[in-house]
Amino acid sequence: MSHNALLKRIKTKEARLGVIGLGYVGLPLCIAATRAGLDVLGLDIDETKPAMLMRGESYIKHIGSEEVTELAKSGRFAATSDFSQLRSVDAILICVPTPLTRHLEPDLSYVVTTTESIAKHLRAGHLIVLESTTYPGTTKEILKPILEESGLACGRDFWLAFSPEREDPGNPDFSTSCIPKVVGGEGPEAGYLADALYSIIVAKTVPVSSSATAEAVKLTENIFRSINIALVNELKVIYAAMGIDIWEVVAAAKTKPFGYMPFYPGPGLGGHCIPIDPFYLTWKAKEYGLSTKFIELAGEINVAMPAYVISKLAEAMDRQQKKGLNGSKILVLGLAYKKNIDDLRESPSFRLISILEDRGARVDYADPHIPVVPPTREHAELAGRKAVPLTPEAIRSYDAVLISTDHDVVDYSAILGNARLVVDTRNACRSRGVDGPNLVLA
Repeated sequence: MSHNALLKRIKTKEARLGVIGLGYVGLPLCIAATRAGLDVLGLDIDETKPAMLMRGESYIKHIGSEEVTELAKSGRFAATSDFSQLRSVDAILICVPTPLTRHLEPDLSYVVTTTESIAKHLRAGHLIVLESTTYPGTTKEILKPILEESGLACGRDFWLAFSPEREDPGNPDFSTSCIPKVVGGEGPEAGYLADALYSIIVAKTVPVSSSATAEAVKLTENIFRSINIALVNELKVIYAAMGIDIWEVVAAAKTKPFGYMPFYPGPGLGGHCIPIDPFYLTWKAKEYGLSTKFIELAGEINVAMPAYVISKLAEAMDRQQKKGLNGSKILVLGLAYKKNIDDLRESPSFRLISILEDRGARVDYADPHIPVVPPTREHAELAGRKAVPLTPEAIRSYDAVLISTDHDVVDYSAILGNARLVVDTRNACRSRGVDGPNLVLA
């Protein structure tokens, strides 16, 4: 199929779209694309996901079953684990994880294996777009050679582009279709095709000159957040030593209508982007003999936050209860990496639990969105652990409650009213008008 023929199929919505990876990025993309009138094939190596979707069942908390039911009944969606069906689609969007290794180096194994699977079923006329966050050059240096092993040539037989995902799970104000989409291709034709495709799905596209530029845009967005969160975390530590409340400082500072943007401290970074993505650029910069001092310093500060929080907890217990952490009973409130979702990726709560248990504490967790800890690659030992119900009796049985995630559905008055000690890393209590002598900010 020629470039012009594919472009016509896209603009007339005759093109069929394949989405690989039906998680926090891929599933919302499928929903947005079908609502826009495209036929979509969802693919995932986890066979349970396609089966659940076709039954109208959601496996992601903030994506309701009504949305998945609408998807399944649309007549424009199918889901499978059979990658040979890629031959039936015109465009393929890759939405797979890009984690770090234990040595903080890029782990592109999911991207590589997915691209190898695509190469087996690649045909002339395909458009392939990577959405997974990565370092500049990945699309050209990693995907292109693998796909060309098929004997087809990029830019002649198939087209390759990068368009970074910008999902914010659980944010009701920004859905996939209303978030501007950055698009960069390997060559003008690829960029034009990808831009035409996303123009159907989202309200606005932002074309850039190349796939490497688009890759750099995504990293820049997340590095900006990482560095500013590190700054406010460092200020938290300094101001706490001075007896100053960082939350009061930020609340007052953000009243300035120009030249300031509020960021908020926490127990550490979580999620699929901010704790990971900056190190992709750190790794790539070494290829050019360059260091990334700001990025690495921000990483050090943010990584140190769980230990700081535990030190504040230990200090408060020693002062208020004359008791150390060894042998104490602690309830960690909130396992998700941010409020009102069930996303556990890179959650600092895991690190908090690990440090507490290493120091001899007996630790339970409570999270209204996560009744049971699912299997995870980094914290396999916690799989199957069940959440504690937040009853007054249960709360009173702990030496301290450590608020790691500020879910809105939690009754913080009941927490503070029944707990011996509450250590709050999110300002969850005072922001809701709840305070007391047993509350400590950390």
